[in-house]
Amino acid sequence: MDFGLSPEQSAIVDGVTATVRRFGDDYWRDCEAEARFPREFHRAMAEGGWLGITMPQEYGGAGLGVTEAALVMHSAARHGGGMGAASSLHINMFGPHPIVVHGTQEQKARFLPPLIAGTDQACFGFTEPNAGLDTTSITTFATKVPGGYRVNGRKIWTSTGQVANKIMLLTRTTKKEDARRSSDGITLFYTDLDRSRIEVQRIPKMGRAAVDSNMVFIDDLFVPEEDRIGEEGRGFSYVLDSLNPERVLVAAEGVAIGQDALERAARYAQDRTVFGRPIGQNQAIQHPLAECWAALESAWMMVMKAAWLYDNKRPCGAEANAAKLLGGRAGYEACLRAVMTHGGMGYAKEYVVERLLREVMITRIAPVSEQLILSFIAERVLGQPKSY
Repeated sequence: MDFGLSPEQSAIVDGVTATVRRFGDDYWRDCEAEARFPREFHRAMAEGGWLGITMPQEYGGAGLGVTEAALVMHSAARHGGGMGAASSLHINMFGPHPIVVHGTQEQKARFLPPLIAGTDQACFGFTEPNAGLDTTSITTFATKVPGGYRVNGRKIWTSTGQVANKIMLLTRTTKKEDARRSSDGITLFYTDLDRSRIEVQRIPKMGRAAVDSNMVFIDDLFVPEEDRIGEEGRGFSYVLDSLNPERVLVAAEGVAIGQDALERAARYAQDRTVFGRPIGQNQAIQHPLAECWAALESAWMMVMKAAWLYDNKRPCGAEANAAKLLGGRAGYEACLRAVMTHGGMGYAKEYVVERLLREVMITRIAPVSEQLILSFIAERVLGQPKSY
């Protein structure tokens, strides 16, 4: 069993790290303070070819797997950028997957190269205020009209909606009560974000101000039929294709942010002297930091296992969900411990760890709750009755 990276994977880590290190703590502090999308970082990553790591080579991508995407996102989030860096990128890693798998050749040629080049930016219109994680209960509706569809509805927590020019939009084309199954009658589109028909309202939130989250109001949006992905009514199954990769990537980001915070805490514990000795000489400081390291390493092993299973076309639902659970928790605990290790200065923006703590919370909440993960594992792995 080989736990090492291949030479090609090591080169990916080194290349992404070199790009990320061009953007220091002051850059990310300013993006946060100004609620400004990190365009310069996004452009540098696009120029490095990292946005197309999982895209087919014939459209300008690298044609690599979720393992390599996880390495990219882990490296991107680990060096001070946190979720600001990660969230500006990771929709490119898993978001276009339904296009890659279910799109026509014409759609792939039209949609993928601009995403890889970074000239198009996409957002996700999936979650709705009254549906949450119950995706089959969405009510945004696409009515068939000559040449396409007319869409009306609302979405929430749509990230990058302020800067995106494209939207991956999940709608109903058959009402839930009229569908044979609750997952039927859902249709997926990838289309222009027409701001004359789509109102995007920013949601103030506790962290990751550099990457916006939004309420989206869709009023009589026309979507051409050629922008529908796959067959009408089968969109729910298409979305499922990207769920496990998304969990793996979010887990990698949670681990990375925790490792960043832990490294900062360890340095502070070495440098900070109280009562004539470095605080890191005290076991009350040492032991919690050591426990964080062990938890982060364990979570990273599960991330890599889930990614390997996915790339080798093996079932990985339990492992991907477990990676997301463990990565989010380990990252959060490491960030919390980093703040506590810094004491009063952990509450100061100067030392970054307070921002990392606020941002790592996302990895525990999204894209699926810890409670649903545990219910999934209890049911699918341990054979317990379905509880919801």
